[in-house]
This record gives sequence, C-alpha cells and structure tokens, in this order.
Amino acid sequence: MDRRGVMMVVSSPSGAGKTTLCDGLRKAHPDLIMSVSVTTRKARTGEIHGEDYYFVSIDEFNKMQADGELLEYASVFGNQYGTPKGPVAKLLEKGKDILFDVDWQGASQLSHTCGNELCRVFILPPSAKALNERLSGRGTDSLEVVAQRMSEAAREISHWPEYDYIIINDDLEKAQEEINAILLAERAKKQRMLFLRDFVDDMLQNL
Repeated sequence: MDRRGVMMVVSSPSGAGKTTLCDGLRKAHPDLIMSVSVTTRKARTGEIHGEDYYFVSIDEFNKMQADGELLEYASVFGNQYGTPKGPVAKLLEKGKDILFDVDWQGASQLSHTCGNELCRVFILPPSAKALNERLSGRGTDSLEVVAQRMSEAAREISHWPEYDYIIINDDLEKAQEEINAILLAERAKKQRMLFLRDFVDDMLQNL
C-alpha cells in the first residue's frame, strides 16, 4: 500500500536530550533515514561523501542555493550547510521517513518550503534548573560556556509555539514512548496514505 514518507524535524536546546531520543527513535524504527546535509567544509577522517554529508565547493553550494535546490541552509562557523531538495523528494515518494536534526531556524525554513509535509517536534527540559545541572554536569565546559549555552537555550525555547508537538523530557522512558508514538501517528495521517481513496472506494463497492 503506497504511503508518502514523513519529514520529521526534531529541535531542542543543548542538554534537553534530543540526541538520546533521536537515537532511540532510530533504534525503534530502523527504516527511519537520517537526513544528509550538503556542506562546504572539508571531510574529516572517516567521513563518507553521501553518508555523513555531501561535500561540495563554495561555488557548488552557492549554485544550489541560487537554483532553489536547498530546502534550508545556514552558515555555521564559516562553513555553509543545507538540506538538498532532490534526495529528500525521492525518499518521500518511496514512502521513506526522514529525520531532520535542525534548530528553530532550519525548522522555520523547512516549514516555509515544505508546508504540511513536515512534522515538527520540540524537546523541552523539565526546568531551567535541570537544564543548567545537565550542562554543568558534563564537566567539559567552563562556567562562561555554560552561561552562554543557557542564553542560547532561552532563545531556542522561545520558538516552541512554531512546533506541532512538544515533549517535556522529565522522564526519558516516557519521552521516548511519546516521540515513537508521534512518528506512528504521522504515518497514519490520511494525506500520506496515497492508496486510501481507492481502497475505500473498492470496499464500498463490495458492501
């Protein structure tokens, strides 16, 4: 039965548990495909073109952007990143679900270019205190860096109304169940079930 794939965007402030939940989601749904971005930065040791990123020159990236071949794009630490339209379109047509790990800006651009194709999920920490403790507890960042991440978190969290689903990650097991359920619910939306009209018409003819 033909089904159109789901574009699932997951965003959160640093320390809210997004990576853990996305890893759990992919483990529960091995057929879920991680979106592969195009970037102008050089490949690091072990990275594979087409699997980790599509590595392109600045001129190639600029041409893709000018030709409308990117669903979203951003500049990060002097390098350009974007989501290529072609591979995403092919996967959706094949009924493959795609996971996007982007911030609110990327989610906003995807909303503009993809409309109701998109399922947007935002992960919230249980409290500001808990988020501060998680960031401080890593032991890898200075107090200044933690304070900067908390400031960035406030800006990120302010965009929560732009998302379709909100998960408060106060219990990891419960949060994992919720994000898994969201994907299942999105798969069952009638606009994604391309076979549905013919299926129901055939059923009605035989009743």
